[in-house]
Amino acid sequence: MKASLSYFERWFFLGLVIGVFTGLSITALYELVKVFDLLFIKWIVGMDYPEPLGEGGSAQFHFHAERYFLIPLVTALGGLLVGVISILVPEVEGSGTDYAIRSFHRYQGRIRWVVAPFKLLASALTIGSGGSAGEEGPSALISSSLASSMVKFLSTSPEDRRVAVAVGIGAGIGTILKAPIGGAVLSAEILYLRDLEPEVIYPSLVASSISYTIFGFFTGFSPVFGQYTESFDPLRLPLYAVLGVVSGLVGVLYARSFYAVNNAFKKISPRFLRPAIGGALAGCIGLIAPEILGEGTGWINLVELGRLSSLYSPVLPTLVLLALLPFLKIASTSLTVGSGGSGGVYVPALFIGAYLGGAMGLVFHFLFPWMVNSVAPFVVIGMMSVFAAAGKVPLSMLITVTEMTESLQVLPGAMV
Repeated sequence: MKASLSYFERWFFLGLVIGVFTGLSITALYELVKVFDLLFIKWIVGMDYPEPLGEGGSAQFHFHAERYFLIPLVTALGGLLVGVISILVPEVEGSGTDYAIRSFHRYQGRIRWVVAPFKLLASALTIGSGGSAGEEGPSALISSSLASSMVKFLSTSPEDRRVAVAVGIGAGIGTILKAPIGGAVLSAEILYLRDLEPEVIYPSLVASSISYTIFGFFTGFSPVFGQYTESFDPLRLPLYAVLGVVSGLVGVLYARSFYAVNNAFKKISPRFLRPAIGGALAGCIGLIAPEILGEGTGWINLVELGRLSSLYSPVLPTLVLLALLPFLKIASTSLTVGSGGSGGVYVPALFIGAYLGGAMGLVFHFLFPWMVNSVAPFVVIGMMSVFAAAGKVPLSMLITVTEMTESLQVLPGAMV
């Protein structure tokens, strides 16, 4: 590409191309997850997940499973297939976001093009077979792999390749979460602990807008969790502060648990069996609480709407299940992804925060019934708080969850 082009001209073109490739690839991931979910969960296990409201879900969900005992088998099978893929392409292991960030800092943005299709397949297998993981991490690596390869093909500078990887991270995550502005800000914030990379924001806005438009054309433009309608009440601010502190502690527990499990699995040989073992153990947790299987976004909507009767466990009372679900999700995600399964860890953080907020909101309702008449605000703020603590991205978190709920009412409480 000609060096005479200005920064804005160059990155408008590159952002446009990255956005097109990202939109198509993330749509393919989204649809392939549904295909494997149909095969493993609906056909083999005979079980259904609730869908989030923004994807056609309903608040009138009733759990059923015809062959419940097969859950650990399908999660192990999904993990085994991912383990085999990882022999060919080791980069498919884990969340994907970490590898993309490492490429930005250490490898001048070099990511092999072959990573994108194999990461897409491995992630769809992990999530579609019931593995506790999100699509956002794979989306980041898939799109950054394509962006890196595209810039390399155009023979631009190594610095452009690094920027392209960052743009791919933001566009991929922003697209799958239907939060393009949050994704653009995330691309600048996620690279450092206490700094931003301002150079990537403009191309990320271009790429995220294009990719979101393509993704929305195929899947719809409704926000993932539907529209949040609760009004803000300043009297609840002290309660939000308490929830924020607890969420921060749970976020730290989540991160430490994940890395502890990851380190433990590194000692297991042969390597390709690790995701199968992790999947089987996560599936055993799924026997106790099937809510932890898959991404869990539909379950988030149910607790936000106060539909606790939709929760199911063969052994745990509903209120005990509600209190334990954040920790069961931490364990299952750590086992699924920490063992080498292919999936993201940020969407599970939303689930963890939602059920933590739901449990604390219920406690606050019993203590202060005149002040708290709904758990919904605590669910949304819990999502924001654990997401921010786990990912260390407080600014983009505020924007992302606002876009996912299509409401500014959540911002004052989340900023406490």
